[in-house]
Amino acid sequence: MTEETAAPPSSGPAQAAARARRAWLRVLAAAVLIVLGWIGWHYGVEMPAMRRSAAKRAENARTITDLNLDLVWIAPGTFLMGTPQTFVARWFYDTRKQITHKPGPADGDSAIERPMTWVTLTQPFWLGRTEVTQAQWTAVMGSNPSHFKGDDLPVEMVSWDDAMMFCLKLTERERAAGRLPVGYAYTLPTEAQWEYACRAGTTGNYAGDLDAMAWYDQNSGVTTHPVATKQLNAWGLADMSGNVWEACLDWYGGYRGGEVTNPRGPVSGSEHIHRGGDFGGTANYARSAYRFHPQLGFRSLSLGFRLALSAVR
Repeated sequence: MTEETAAPPSSGPAQAAARARRAWLRVLAAAVLIVLGWIGWHYGVEMPAMRRSAAKRAENARTITDLNLDLVWIAPGTFLMGTPQTFVARWFYDTRKQITHKPGPADGDSAIERPMTWVTLTQPFWLGRTEVTQAQWTAVMGSNPSHFKGDDLPVEMVSWDDAMMFCLKLTERERAAGRLPVGYAYTLPTEAQWEYACRAGTTGNYAGDLDAMAWYDQNSGVTTHPVATKQLNAWGLADMSGNVWEACLDWYGGYRGGEVTNPRGPVSGSEHIHRGGDFGGTANYARSAYRFHPQLGFRSLSLGFRLALSAVR
């Protein structure tokens, strides 16, 4: 009579460990597939699209040669304008106000950046690669009102009306010379055009690393700096945050919410919109969505502007 010896069954802990390894391998494989899929999408779809957009901007770029003033072509598009309700600085300053009864630098500001609004811009436009410099201003206007002096520094101590007069004189000069596209004129960007260009496809508070892109209170030494000495945004624009505030075409007014096309502010008012923050302002003021609305006629050593070339309505 023979005795058969059966192999002992696998132990419970060993089976559980094997199952756990298989589960982790499946998770790892799924993660690898997701990463490879993202890389394939990014380089197969997104990267070519970004290259085409960059090529289109380069193809359509303009320069006012005698002013050394470069204009970046901005394609039509859609973006989400404003600040969400959950913006952390708003919560922080609201809480501090309740405790100390003192308003903070962001008090009330994020509220005027809502409701968030889907904006579609249907017409291309050009925007100055930099803020208008003192050399460019002097060449057109004949004098320099700036507090901080320097040809490559942004012009400041100019009101909204002063900036519009510069645009009018430049339009007349360039139109007489036959150098303007049909139906276009030099002007200030609308608020929607400005934020669209500032964001350059981004959706956060800033279009990149603020210290790398902006002169503000933490790195400026409380003075303006030559334009384009900081990192450009993704669309090739310099100093959209910091250095000097930039005047926009619009009168100050509330956002509509929902979806709008080619929005403009109210038809009249007493305050014009300025964007971008300045050399003496905090990081909060340099946010892509921040809105500053000084009284008409206000001048300051922190107020300048950026030139736009837009379709005439």
